[in-house]
Amino acid sequence: MKEFAREVRKDIIKMIHNAKSGHPGGAFSCVDILSVLYKKILFVPVDWDKSLDFKNRDRFILSKGHASTALYGVLANLGYFSKDFLNGFRVLGSKLQGHPSSRVNLAGIEVSTGSLGQGLSIGVGMALAMRLDGVKSKVYVLMGDGEMQEGSVWEALMNANAKKLNNLVVIIDKNHLQIDGTTDEVKTLEPLEDKLKAFGFETYSIDGHDYSQIEEALQNAKNSNNLVAIIANTIKGKGVSFMENNPGWHGKAPKDDELKQALEELNVN
Repeated sequence: MKEFAREVRKDIIKMIHNAKSGHPGGAFSCVDILSVLYKKILFVPVDWDKSLDFKNRDRFILSKGHASTALYGVLANLGYFSKDFLNGFRVLGSKLQGHPSSRVNLAGIEVSTGSLGQGLSIGVGMALAMRLDGVKSKVYVLMGDGEMQEGSVWEALMNANAKKLNNLVVIIDKNHLQIDGTTDEVKTLEPLEDKLKAFGFETYSIDGHDYSQIEEALQNAKNSNNLVAIIANTIKGKGVSFMENNPGWHGKAPKDDELKQALEELNVN
């Protein structure tokens, strides 16, 4: 798992360097979560258009769509599409847009995201539709903690509880930073765990870079008959020393020398 996540991080930094734009900080913070989710938990067929059991797949929504390189990297390394596609990140006409787009018909992309605060509402609608259709799979929504400041998120949480959507799993990438600084400085979320419990969620708080903790929480969520929210405490820019806990790397591409240093560090750590 560590080797897999390392390769994804290297792909992320190369994509953003090539495009000269992107969001490395928030992509790096959620790589370990996505790695465990896709390698250990999700049933999402690689043969996206051919699987006989496609209807019964799990659904994944990257609500924090600016971290698209993390999802692209995971999907490419698992064979959903060729790694050659990664060279086209943010290139006009490419299927790898800056934010995930379902309009380009790319394996693994369920919905278009990027406008923060909307992914969970989409997930709630999906979960309700799946229940009505008798589909037993689950919907997993990965959100950013800064995104939790949006009012629409709390309406969606309330609706999920009202509909008792026990096929919905909310994962919060809590890296404590957003584009304008720390989440506590901008608009504190605390006490987040207590709030989620008050909204009817079975809640877990974990180290979002500890693979065993991630897997245990996700397995518990998969097997639970309740609404589940996982608060994954992470480090923005995880894996590259000069990016870690630095809000300046929220949306910034590395220069040539910075790319070299980042790759050197990722090869060692």
